[in-house]
Amino acid sequence: MNASARPMAAIPAAGAALLARTTLWPAALLLALSGVASLIFQILWIKQLSLIVGVEVHAIAAAVGAFFLGLAAGSWVLGRRADRSARPFLMYAGIEAAIAALGVGVTITLGMGAPAFAHVEAFSPLLAWVAVVFVVGITPFFMGGTLPVLLRATGAGRISRAGATLYAANTGGAIVGALLPAFFLIPAMGVQGASWAAAGLNLLAALGACALHRKAPLPAADAAPPVVSAPAPAMPRDARVALGLYAVAGAVAMGYEVLWSQMAVPFMSTRAFAFSIVLAVYLVGLAAGSALYARCERWVGDPWRVFGLLVAGAGLIALVELALLGRWLVSAQSVAESTVLRWTESNMAGMAARFAVAASALVLLPTLLLGAAFPAVLRIAVPAERRGQGAGAVLAWNTLGGIAGTALTGFLLLPYLGTVRSLALLTAVACCVGATAIWRAPSSSPMVRGLSAAFVGAAMILGVAMPVDHLARLLPGAQGAELVFYEESHGGTVAVVEQGKGDRRFRRLYIQGVSNSGDAMPSLRYMRLQALLPLIVHAGEPRSALVIGYGTGITAGALSRYPGLDRRVVAELLPGVLHAAPLFQGSYGASTDPGLEIRLNDGRRELLRNTERYDLITLEPPPPSAAGVVNLYSQDFYTLAAARLNPRGIVAQWLPLPTQNLDDTRALVASFINVFPHASLWTTEFHEMLMVGSMEPLPLDAARIAERFAQPKVKAALAEVGVASPAALLATWVTDRAGLVNFAGSTPAVTDDRPAIEYATWVRPREVIHTLPALLAQRTPPSLVAADAEVTRAIDRERGALDLFYASALAAYQGDREGWARSDAELAAASEGNAYLRWFTGAKAGRVR
Repeated sequence: MNASARPMAAIPAAGAALLARTTLWPAALLLALSGVASLIFQILWIKQLSLIVGVEVHAIAAAVGAFFLGLAAGSWVLGRRADRSARPFLMYAGIEAAIAALGVGVTITLGMGAPAFAHVEAFSPLLAWVAVVFVVGITPFFMGGTLPVLLRATGAGRISRAGATLYAANTGGAIVGALLPAFFLIPAMGVQGASWAAAGLNLLAALGACALHRKAPLPAADAAPPVVSAPAPAMPRDARVALGLYAVAGAVAMGYEVLWSQMAVPFMSTRAFAFSIVLAVYLVGLAAGSALYARCERWVGDPWRVFGLLVAGAGLIALVELALLGRWLVSAQSVAESTVLRWTESNMAGMAARFAVAASALVLLPTLLLGAAFPAVLRIAVPAERRGQGAGAVLAWNTLGGIAGTALTGFLLLPYLGTVRSLALLTAVACCVGATAIWRAPSSSPMVRGLSAAFVGAAMILGVAMPVDHLARLLPGAQGAELVFYEESHGGTVAVVEQGKGDRRFRRLYIQGVSNSGDAMPSLRYMRLQALLPLIVHAGEPRSALVIGYGTGITAGALSRYPGLDRRVVAELLPGVLHAAPLFQGSYGASTDPGLEIRLNDGRRELLRNTERYDLITLEPPPPSAAGVVNLYSQDFYTLAAARLNPRGIVAQWLPLPTQNLDDTRALVASFINVFPHASLWTTEFHEMLMVGSMEPLPLDAARIAERFAQPKVKAALAEVGVASPAALLATWVTDRAGLVNFAGSTPAVTDDRPAIEYATWVRPREVIHTLPALLAQRTPPSLVAADAEVTRAIDRERGALDLFYASALAAYQGDREGWARSDAELAAASEGNAYLRWFTGAKAGRVR
């Protein structure tokens, strides 16, 4: 009989039971504090690592693997040491103090680590990655020892109940730790400040452990947890099998987490809050399941059978939930959001409720069962007299399995099988694990064993029957439109949908369910200008250009129209975006252009790794409110970009207007002008603007601008999007640096340490009606060199037409139909010969190719 399954009378219990009663719940509180701190540190480090190694999921997964590898090693090594410690509470206090000191040190190191990593990687990639693994893994080594050491310190009561209580407390703390960075710490204190807050919790736990050591002295020798100094006996066969099965279950559970992040795409935005809430719900399920098992242990029966049913049931439920996903969930989210808004009048609370409904529908039930599996395994595999070592072994094997599951799912299953088939395969594996455990249970009836086999068959049948594009059909952009491309990968989902009718039919690019761009006229206009406007106004003779963010390829393709460029480079993170590229019109065949060098790389990493310099760096990443993207709009990033410019070089930054609130736009402008002493703002489309910055003066020479505009390919490319003359180009000028300074005011800039925009609440409806007028209020005439009166008059005429259209569009946004109608005749006249305005007024126009 396994030691953990012995009758309680067979375990020394008189003093131990008293000790357990007096220390278990205080110890659980300490472990909850530790869980909060650990998750805060983990979230901070993953965020920092994305700036060091790039946001490629392979790199991040390797870094996260280092974190969990440290946890596994710490669980194993410190769990063994705990069994030899006569003062486990003091040992725990020392561990928490080490976590506090090392955690802050690692955060500071990672904050300064990007240049060093790029430098070392240039001559030794292996050494660079070994350094990352060491830096990231050293603190989790100590984190991994917290639960085994406290399990040892709380005495020799029932191992599964004590383990479940401590595990639930630690996971409960982790739930809070998953939410605090996004909802409070990073917006209020920044990344570095959040690390000090986490360290404070570790030190508080250390002080609490010292107090427990002093205030709960052992009343008698038999009350002390026996120090185990003899060599550990060979692990029983049942324990070894349980550990192996739990390792596989850990791999499956982490695989689920990877896939759930994809499944949530149609129902959740890419905001940082969304990911925090998914993680929190995941942990809620684990904690609740573990706590539920602790309360029901005496009634659940044979732990083998229970463990098997829990793991198999979790897998099957996850697969059934995927099959049942539909637009009903969107309706449920809307009801939850509106209800919470009525109760709280808080947009933040309503947004959180919307995300929580989606996360709960996907994640909660399976993780509830997986959480209950942990104490069941403890009951099988951990002898009461070696609880530190045993619990450490269980955690270590489960963590190692999780590392393998993350790697296999992210690198192999998801890219090659897709979400649906990958989840079906993982479910089949989970059912096989469950069936193996059930068949090992001596008390399992033939009916229960048959049920376990049926689970395996059901998983296979359901997985095969479900369409592989099941999730694609649920994407917001696919509703009422034709899905023409869909690809899933470790980096996210990429979809292309076709919308509109007749001559106004166009395609849009969706990344992670969020619209990024398209090939309709408004997109064509701002992306053509994104490339050609800074080249035309350049103070030197531009010969090289870098585009960060391929998107539809329109910006990269527009570079080919400028004849003076000898070197054209584009950096794009997602392979799926490049695979979808040929589907978009207006890119001048960029996807097959031999003169365009495409580098599959994150934009920030591209600038860190390569010291090449450019005459133009044009930036067109996803909208800044998306998780992880704001660091491509930060003051730190612009400093890096400025260092890659040739003399008189230009950085051109896309500035979307509707994707963030007015104050956040002020912060974006502040981060740009804090780096570039010479900056200007241009309106490239009703919903978009363009910031142009240089380290040297950027005079607008009217003659040079006219000469460059007159180049046939340049002129034709711009005429196709309603910019038919140099005057029309200069009419898009808004203001110089002084106007941008006035607009930004005292708003703090976006920095890597304080990426506040990523943690802002919902964007207000029709935000463009606030932001566009506020920016246009700063408008000044362009300061032209050598411009005659006729040029000035032509610019005023073009600006008048643009103002008329903008005023009409704002009236339409505000529901002022009369205001829009009053401009009909004037707009019709202004749209004569202007393809951009014709697209809106409904006049016929050929589609740009």
